[in-house]
Amino acid sequence: MQNMNKKMLKIVYGDCTLGVSGDNFSYIFSYVAGGMESLVKDGIEWLFRCPKPAFWRALTDNDRGCGFQVQSGAWMSADMFIHCVKKQVIVDDKDIGLPCAPYNNAFSANEYADHVKIIFTYETITIPKTLVEVSYQINSNGEILVENLFHGRPELPELPVFGLRILMPTLAKEYRYEGLSGETYPDRKKGAHRGVFIEKPIMTPYLVPQECGMHMDTEWVEIYRDTIQDNSMPSPGKHMLKICKSGENFHFSCLPYTACEIENATHQEELPPARRTVLCIYGATRGIGGINSWGADVEPSYHVSAKEDIRYSFIIS
Repeated sequence: MQNMNKKMLKIVYGDCTLGVSGDNFSYIFSYVAGGMESLVKDGIEWLFRCPKPAFWRALTDNDRGCGFQVQSGAWMSADMFIHCVKKQVIVDDKDIGLPCAPYNNAFSANEYADHVKIIFTYETITIPKTLVEVSYQINSNGEILVENLFHGRPELPELPVFGLRILMPTLAKEYRYEGLSGETYPDRKKGAHRGVFIEKPIMTPYLVPQECGMHMDTEWVEIYRDTIQDNSMPSPGKHMLKICKSGENFHFSCLPYTACEIENATHQEELPPARRTVLCIYGATRGIGGINSWGADVEPSYHVSAKEDIRYSFIIS
């Protein structure tokens, strides 16, 4: 934590926050909100709310037909009401616990480090409860390694998905990714081909709004925005945030609505005006079935068990 000028992170130990900044980037992690509450790149804010673990995706007609919501509906409430129970800060591999007030007074206004890691532990409201850990490790060039760990419990029902939901302040203009063509799911991807594709964050116009927009086996995705929430500032031009794999490929969706907003609409006109970008980066997702919509479940190999641990990671750059 010494003061050095070359490729070092500046650390600000606030009363309830941890600030990390460097060349053209600054991040704020909130102990109160339980997550990363600000991600600024090149002067552009990319977060509207703290990213939180995602367990729920909107139901499909096939899900309703087989009664999946009755079996696994607890994950919808767990998705909405998860809370953070532990925070941990590690600076240059040294665990310093939780440096909130008054303990932050031990640090000066000139604190620097090579890398910083902050871990948030969440507890679900399921019965039984389980824990999810989300850690952010920032290196000196501003890259953030995000690691997600779901602790499985044998008594828990099957998961619809497990991922991290990132809510952005304004609607994205488009996104570009390297992965499989079109909309793909674990049981709907054999006809896709690999490549680089550009799409817009729009809903599939089903009569009843439902799960859509998944992209499997992705190497990277770039989100492009040309609007900001602060109307007093001039248009920022086109800016980009990139998510890359760390190890195995990830799955993602980029839509203008959260899963709960989609779930609450029974027709397309009931969806609210599109204002935000909802980017979900998944480590596991359930198939969508399609044998029929009158009771057939998804094939067993495309279920997501909550009995085992699920671990995955990605990089924000």
